[in-house]
Amino acid sequence: MSSIICAVRGCYNNWKKRRLSPQQECFTHKKKRFDCCGPAFNLYPPPSTEEGRRQWLRALNLKNPPKKPYVCSFHFVDGKPTTEHPFPEKWLGYEAPVKRPRRVLVRLFKLLSFFIEASTSDAAEADSNIIGQCDAGTQWEDPSVSDHSYASNWPLPHHQPLLCDRATQCSEIPVYVQLLRNDHLSLLYTGLPLDAFTSLGDDLTEDFNNGFHLHPRDQLLMTLMKLRLNLLQDDIAERFHVSQPCVSKVISCWLDLMEKRLRPYIPWLPRETIKATMPQCFREHFPSLTCIIDCSEVPLQKPHNLDSRGESYSHYYGQNTIKFLIAVAPCGLIMFISPGYGGRCSDKFITTNSGFLEYLRPGDQVMADRGFVIQDLLLERRVKLVIPAFTKKSMQLSEEDTTNTRRIANVRVHVERVLRRLKNYRVISQTVPISLAPKYDKILRVCAALYNLRGDIIHDGEE
Repeated sequence: MSSIICAVRGCYNNWKKRRLSPQQECFTHKKKRFDCCGPAFNLYPPPSTEEGRRQWLRALNLKNPPKKPYVCSFHFVDGKPTTEHPFPEKWLGYEAPVKRPRRVLVRLFKLLSFFIEASTSDAAEADSNIIGQCDAGTQWEDPSVSDHSYASNWPLPHHQPLLCDRATQCSEIPVYVQLLRNDHLSLLYTGLPLDAFTSLGDDLTEDFNNGFHLHPRDQLLMTLMKLRLNLLQDDIAERFHVSQPCVSKVISCWLDLMEKRLRPYIPWLPRETIKATMPQCFREHFPSLTCIIDCSEVPLQKPHNLDSRGESYSHYYGQNTIKFLIAVAPCGLIMFISPGYGGRCSDKFITTNSGFLEYLRPGDQVMADRGFVIQDLLLERRVKLVIPAFTKKSMQLSEEDTTNTRRIANVRVHVERVLRRLKNYRVISQTVPISLAPKYDKILRVCAALYNLRGDIIHDGEE
């Protein structure tokens, strides 16, 4: 009995490991498996019927199969052979899957159809450009991007799963279980509490199979670690025991998925909700405020293309940057985040072209810094702009203007706090490599949605 080993290529689960697993700690219940869940896996023999054994061996796709090819729980859809899924189907260590009309394939087909339709409609959107244009006749593009894996719009597989080199090995315990042992580690690696990561994983991985031979939550963790810590791909590959090209493809694929699935997490709140959630520090002096807006810039690796270099050069920072607009509700929720624009673009240009103005309604109030010269744009929509007072011809501000400016400064600090927490995701605080620029719009939206998952940061009583 002790010599029984899982027959799937790359999987090393055996009867001895199964026998010892009850002595290990259960991640879910925080006690020995012997007292709660039992063994971490089981080993199942092939069916006794000739046809069943033939299908079993066909699924394993082994050149020289053993006399009695046992398979462990990890390779079954339901964790064991069932009437609906009697044969191993998951993480089989080779490219071509078993082609049978199973329900999981029907769900995969529907999911792929959704992405194809969504990608077709997205192509027509005006914000599909990665960096905003300051001149309609100038295309911000860098030829050096074309050879990097991030530059290509990596599609989900249509015909067969992708083989991720070393990723075909079936680990006994997924990496996310080993790394995310508590809230502290979860916040470190993902920027989310452990329960939020679990809920997000349940939402994103439900009925999802993109063909990579990695646990779906490991793929999610891999992507979040890139966003949170901005690790090198080689570093991530070493941590997950896969190849660097596999890491690049997984992250690119998951950025596309997360950007689509997490859009509802960046909602434009109705007025009633804004007022109901408004902290006391806003109610006293700005009870009708809709949002606070600000622009932020992130350093960009200097492009080789001269046109691209000019479009992204920021005179304020004296270097190439990516610039984006953010709108924050008084409660601290991010309600809008723009695509990335070249650092040369003005605040007014980004406000006009990002689509932000389309969300405003007559009677709204928008708070901004002095640099937002957008009174004319808001006046057309009967929206009030709240900005600090200006000094005219070296004259001192009146007492009323001074008081109002101080009040604005006291509450505008909250949008700066939101930006600081958003930039805890180091991928949007550290220098952006040119190779990552084509994905930057999606990165901004995904990070904003992840920030909102943590809840507000402005509470009653804060000054």
